[in-house]
Amino acid sequence: MSTYEREIVAPVDLCRPDGRIAPQAIGWSRTPLHRCRIPGWGRTKRWEYWCVTTPTHLVALTVSDLDYLALNSIYVLEYGTGGREFERTAIVPGGCGVRLPDTVAGAPDPVSAPLVVGPPRPVRGQVRIEIHGEGSATRLRARCVGPRGLPVEVDLLVGMPAGHETLSVVVPWDERRFQYTSKHTARPATGTVRIADDVLAFGEDAWGTLDHGRGRWPRSVVWNWGAASGRTDGRTVGLQFGGRWTRGTGATENALCVDGRISKIGQELEWHWSHDDHLAPWSIRSPGADRVDLVFTPFHNRSTRTDIGLLANRTDQCFGHYTGSIRTDDGERIEVDRLLGWAEDVRMRW
Repeated sequence: MSTYEREIVAPVDLCRPDGRIAPQAIGWSRTPLHRCRIPGWGRTKRWEYWCVTTPTHLVALTVSDLDYLALNSIYVLEYGTGGREFERTAIVPGGCGVRLPDTVAGAPDPVSAPLVVGPPRPVRGQVRIEIHGEGSATRLRARCVGPRGLPVEVDLLVGMPAGHETLSVVVPWDERRFQYTSKHTARPATGTVRIADDVLAFGEDAWGTLDHGRGRWPRSVVWNWGAASGRTDGRTVGLQFGGRWTRGTGATENALCVDGRISKIGQELEWHWSHDDHLAPWSIRSPGADRVDLVFTPFHNRSTRTDIGLLANRTDQCFGHYTGSIRTDDGERIEVDRLLGWAEDVRMRW
């Protein structure tokens, strides 16, 4: 299914004063240009998800405000046999103390105001997460108590090279249900994750990916999300793919980022994977495979199941490598060789 999506080139308000979507906000942009103040209340979802990967380990931070509760988490994974994996998630009923700022227009990141959640010295299941800008870059800091009671500290700086483009898009289900998402890939990162006295370094081949979301959602939804960043075929490549949740809206969140330049894909992609074995290879292709023809081979499944009444979640987020080919807007074909990233299968009731 092809879509026609308008490119937005000037700042615009996401919503009307009554909280309905503004028609002029529907479209996509190469830099965050939407002002995302969402008046009123009613299944409003706001979140920041950052994942920073290296060839041997990764860390992911989530800050989310779901109206009636907040979920904030720190996730660390070391690949390979014997590698560590742990996650700390703080559930905050009523979202007390978790207020994500409105999206701003024209800044390198969608959020320019500092974002801080959790106590300075977290204990037990608490987490502390700080996100703020440093020039054009983004500083990520986090603390929690990890496995065996060991302290965990995250300190990363995710860069934004001059002229680096990102994908921002508005997905409208109807005038009262909509999502603004800003997806950033292939942003170079540096820093450390410290687990007691053990240091995991993030250096030359470390890449940050951002999923920034603001919107009003249906009660139940399913989606696929795939992303990857790194160097392949002599280029710096970021992959950003979405599936299922955008069908019928006239919008997609599919794009390629090659050496900092976005190629928007205004088509629904064809996703094929095994619901019974998420670690089997996945296939992600554009119609006719003219723009995207990739196989994703997972090596780890971060599988979560949550049912706490109002919220029920089934997520299989698989980490692995993409192999195949992509084609940019100007027709250049790029070979993708074991590009590190993830693909996920999610069912959400919230």
